[in-house]
Amino acid sequence: MITKRIVPCLDVKDGRVVKGIQFVELRDAGDPVELAKIYDEQGADELVFLDISASHEGRKTMAEVVQDVASQLAIPFTVGGGINSLEDMKRILRAGADKVSLNTAAVLDPELITIGADYFGTQCIVLAIDAKRDEELDSWRVYTHGGRQATGREVISWAKEAVERGAGEILLTSMDSDGEKRGFDLALTKAVSEAVSVPVIASGGAGEAKHFFEVFTEGSADAALAASIFHYKETSVSEVKNYLKDRGVNVR
Repeated sequence: MITKRIVPCLDVKDGRVVKGIQFVELRDAGDPVELAKIYDEQGADELVFLDISASHEGRKTMAEVVQDVASQLAIPFTVGGGINSLEDMKRILRAGADKVSLNTAAVLDPELITIGADYFGTQCIVLAIDAKRDEELDSWRVYTHGGRQATGREVISWAKEAVERGAGEILLTSMDSDGEKRGFDLALTKAVSEAVSVPVIASGGAGEAKHFFEVFTEGSADAALAASIFHYKETSVSEVKNYLKDRGVNVR
């Protein structure tokens, strides 16, 4: 049986970890290197590092910070933000990342997914989707540039296309749930998980251990990502894993 993964996320801006609500009202959450070390020790299965303003500001992800974080980790490490070319992917993987996360750049140039997958293998390419509910159309739409720009793309069809192009994993963030701590968007997660053949990491809305149980059992997620509840020590990775084990969920 495939084990479910718990994945802390470092949203980094100007070299510091930050956290907001629905992508705004950012506040400081600490040093990325120190937090990476803590999560590795707590038993996190992977770590995600997102330079959240790189695409919006039109600059590259900070390779030096990535290198410093990677030096603290013995677990898989995914990095995203401002990765726009094969050369950018090479630079980030050389700095110590195991996978690259593509979001804005992939929407602007979907061929980038294929180029990366052909060169590094699908296991290295994560497609990040920032999704927002469109009530009028009764579906979810894709947003780019750190959630600032609507694209008109429909989430399910974009996820399917990305997998066909070579994405080996989907990092799915509900903008509606992000930072609210009321639980993951189960309908969104389930819809995408059932539409694609690759693992889906649910993101946005974790507030307590119960929410992880729900997204694994009702949302069909393969992994669940959280930030603020770990950064501000409201719970720990090990506490969440113990909760899940007690309820029969297969975790590492």
